[in-house]
Amino acid sequence: MADASLITQINDWLVDQALGEPDIVEMFDGLCQRLYGVGVPIARARLTWSTLHPLFRAETVLWHRGEPATLEQFVHQDLDSEAWLKSPYRFMLESRVQMFRRRLTGPGRLLDFDVLEELAEQGYTDYLIIGTELFARTMSTPARGRGVFVVWASDRPGGFSDDDLAAMQRIQRRLAIACKTVIQARIARNITEAYLGREAGDRVLQGSIRLGDIQQMRALVWYSDLRDSTRLAETMVSADFLELLNVYFELAARPIIAAGGEVLSFIGDAVLAIFPVADDAQLPELAQRALAALQGSLVVTDRTNAERAQTGREPIRYGVGLNIGPMAYGNIGVPERLAFTAVGPTVIEVARIEKLTKKLGARVLATREVASFAPQLWRSMGEHPLEGVELRQELFGLQEAAAAEAA
Repeated sequence: MADASLITQINDWLVDQALGEPDIVEMFDGLCQRLYGVGVPIARARLTWSTLHPLFRAETVLWHRGEPATLEQFVHQDLDSEAWLKSPYRFMLESRVQMFRRRLTGPGRLLDFDVLEELAEQGYTDYLIIGTELFARTMSTPARGRGVFVVWASDRPGGFSDDDLAAMQRIQRRLAIACKTVIQARIARNITEAYLGREAGDRVLQGSIRLGDIQQMRALVWYSDLRDSTRLAETMVSADFLELLNVYFELAARPIIAAGGEVLSFIGDAVLAIFPVADDAQLPELAQRALAALQGSLVVTDRTNAERAQTGREPIRYGVGLNIGPMAYGNIGVPERLAFTAVGPTVIEVARIEKLTKKLGARVLATREVASFAPQLWRSMGEHPLEGVELRQELFGLQEAAAAEAA
């Protein structure tokens, strides 16, 4: 049984958490440790909340006594999983109840959900869920999870006492307030990263939100563009064209992100990405990562096109241009509607370089500086004028067979 004054101290600690910027895993771990330390017999706990993320619908922190807390994320497809359909969470949401308690042993034993049978077999004696809504429901925020759920399980004979239950109910609202602070920050970061990219998202969250907030920087710039897009858009059913477009973006953009690059924008059917250069000494390593991303993109594209050919679908063809140079990175537009992007001669040049890939019969073209970091993988395609650029540039085509052997 926990002393009331000790629970008050835990509540005060939760207020301090809400006023700061805690890591939600560490915060929940700290809460569980404190509750167990004052005599609440928890052996296992779980904190779950819905989120806004392009990949995940919900996140959860799982704590076991004697072990560090861990974060788990649930993909959107999990929504109709067997585990969800048979879970107490679903019952609580659909019944709109905020508390669920089951004794797992003794005269009041009730195991009416699969998870309860599993916990009883593992030696747990009591199970409690407390839910708290964090946001007002609207037509766009349905009942399916706009709050936090906290699961407490005990392995003490007899389970939770009435005082234990009262203690956990007392801390619930303070915990929910602290969680709301953290969850809103996580959602803001998820959204900015999804729409702007990690580095641009960080800059926006740190205050770069005014028109003209521009940073001069040097970067390896990647520009790819889908070929035959006009014909495809005009001849394909809209749904099929959108499917092709998303597959193309997956092929062209995901390897960049995996290699530590920053996808700045999808411009129609083009991808603009950068590998920022903090120091010229980084350039060989950045070029190597960009080349690895490029090779991965081409290999997966060839494999995907072979699969598409078997079902009679259009192949996905695109060109890639690579350039290194200075650029301006930041907010453009009007004060009421901003875009975070890169502008400058280097960006203009790389788009013109990509445009020549079709004319020169190369999937990838790069400037001399890019090619210099792995000269054995590139061959000169001669000097060429770039539309709107005064000086001709020597361009280099990737020798794909050599690049594949070096990968």
